[in-house]
Amino acid sequence: MCGIVGIYNNGSGLPVTREALKAMNDLIVHRGPDDEGYFTHENVGLAMRRLSIIDLSTGHQPITNEDETLWIVFNGEIYNYQELRERLLARGHKFKTKSDTEVILHLYEEMGEDFPKELRGMFAVAIWDKRKKRLTLARDRMGKKPLYYAATPSCFAFASELRALLAVPGLPRDIDLKAVDSYLTLQYIPSPMSVFKGVRKLEPASTLVFQGGKLETKKYWNLPLGERKLDGTPVEELKERLRAELAEAVKIRLISEVPLGAFLSGGIDSSVIVALMAKASSEPVKTFSIGFKEAEFSELGYARQVAQMYGTKHTEFTVEASMASVLEKLAWHYSEPYADSSALPSYFVSRETRKEVTVALNGDGGDENFGGYIRYQAMKAAGYFTALPNWAKQAALKAMEPFPEKGGAPFNNVWRLRKFLQAVSQRDLSMTYLSTVSFFKSDEKERLLSPAFRNALGRDANFPERYIGGLFAEAQGSLTEKLMYTDLRSYLPECLMTKMDIASMANSLETRSPLLDHKVVEFAHLLPDNMKLRGFTGTKWILKEAFKDMLPRKIYSRGKMGFGIPLGPWFRGELRDYWADRCLSRKALGRGYFREEELRRLWDEHQRGARDHGYRLWALLMLELWHGQFAPDFKL
Repeated sequence: MCGIVGIYNNGSGLPVTREALKAMNDLIVHRGPDDEGYFTHENVGLAMRRLSIIDLSTGHQPITNEDETLWIVFNGEIYNYQELRERLLARGHKFKTKSDTEVILHLYEEMGEDFPKELRGMFAVAIWDKRKKRLTLARDRMGKKPLYYAATPSCFAFASELRALLAVPGLPRDIDLKAVDSYLTLQYIPSPMSVFKGVRKLEPASTLVFQGGKLETKKYWNLPLGERKLDGTPVEELKERLRAELAEAVKIRLISEVPLGAFLSGGIDSSVIVALMAKASSEPVKTFSIGFKEAEFSELGYARQVAQMYGTKHTEFTVEASMASVLEKLAWHYSEPYADSSALPSYFVSRETRKEVTVALNGDGGDENFGGYIRYQAMKAAGYFTALPNWAKQAALKAMEPFPEKGGAPFNNVWRLRKFLQAVSQRDLSMTYLSTVSFFKSDEKERLLSPAFRNALGRDANFPERYIGGLFAEAQGSLTEKLMYTDLRSYLPECLMTKMDIASMANSLETRSPLLDHKVVEFAHLLPDNMKLRGFTGTKWILKEAFKDMLPRKIYSRGKMGFGIPLGPWFRGELRDYWADRCLSRKALGRGYFREEELRRLWDEHQRGARDHGYRLWALLMLELWHGQFAPDFKL
């Protein structure tokens, strides 16, 4: 696991210096504290920081082929590299190391830019082809490993994190207001956008070729859209296949030359992963859990049951409001506005886990693959309300106005019902979905954003609607399939994978996700809908059924909780002054994004308990903290 950077001065033709690469590389030292490496040749340079996991003695990067015409830097893990290595040896390739990095390089020799199709794992790769003067970048299918790039008249540059890319001299830092607007809706900035107009993200499952001053990106993988579902397959056969697929995905992720453990939340997904790890391991599994003082937000009791069942070496940690003192540090690590509040506990569980292990498995991907989100059930129920006239829906929303939400989102039933009614009032299913995941909906942004912001957006004002609508249109099949496809293409890579990569790598911890093995994902996509959602209460049915004998009964039968934090009470308590001092300061208000009276209304409603705006307040806070570090003097 590493961080990678590179510069190709194609426009200027100037030589790339080690000093220029080091300026970028030093900003991602947390991604790889064990080693660093550099390659420069004329106007091209590659560099990396290494967190040593496999082939500790000879895995130093950059790595070259036999005649030094190809050079590679690589961030990630390839789980089928030994199988690929044997194939390549049989075809006459010679290896100097035992690393997965060198396997990728020889695979490129065989397949050119199609090489990612053979890789099973998580990766961000850069290969310089000296003969063809061609730079090839690639990113894994599910978007586990990030890769930013920028093309200017003088150079092309790339980096694992945006902050490192900003070290390139002359890189424009014009803020993309379309990206900020998308952030306010979605809590993240979707690729290929970044917060800066001049910087892009390579999308998941994509390659990028830069040659002769021209840039081309293309997709090399997608979910098996249109393929025949496994409808006629007996249920027991599907369960057995799921158990086999996931057991293999766990087993190949236990390859490591350094200590290894697992995050254990107490939910179905991480509990299944720990159960399979325990079955495959000769030593007790090391498990790590995070919780809160506020009991309704904490799953520590459930995690403890799984730890006891499998005799794991278990560590627990409790997050409190006072620990939000690391928020400015988090804003620095994420490098662009990012508003998933579970980044805070993810950072702390990664920090505590890293004290004992270097690699941790997790349960990411279970909800998107097997239908675990409450919004999937809500969307099914929404069908019964669409026939109601719009005036009736609006009347129901109006009738709820006097009811307070002081109990806190997402556990307050008034908050949930209000969100549901807002969703079913939308014009089509894609907008119903968007309403369920939005922080600020279109009408709410209309009130919040200043006239100057709205005018500057122009035709980009409805980008989040077009983004989600496009994914819905691209998806095929039933409503359930459309929902999960949309999440797998948007929320999972752009929000959840971003959260976990940055939170873990900030602590020099590698995380692995068996449920996001692309073979598991493809199999799950072919399962019939009723294997995932049953009625309006049964979520992840087949996953629970396949592994129920390996889980405590309370884990098997419990509902979805989610990984939220107590934002409502925190912003009325310990974080009250912290938020007001930053988001209502003259400097923040002077940026010109928002109407001051609307900001104060949100703040007042939250303080009175009339509405729980915790998630929105968090998004506004993280936006301002980002500005303080990356664009302190910005004004519209």
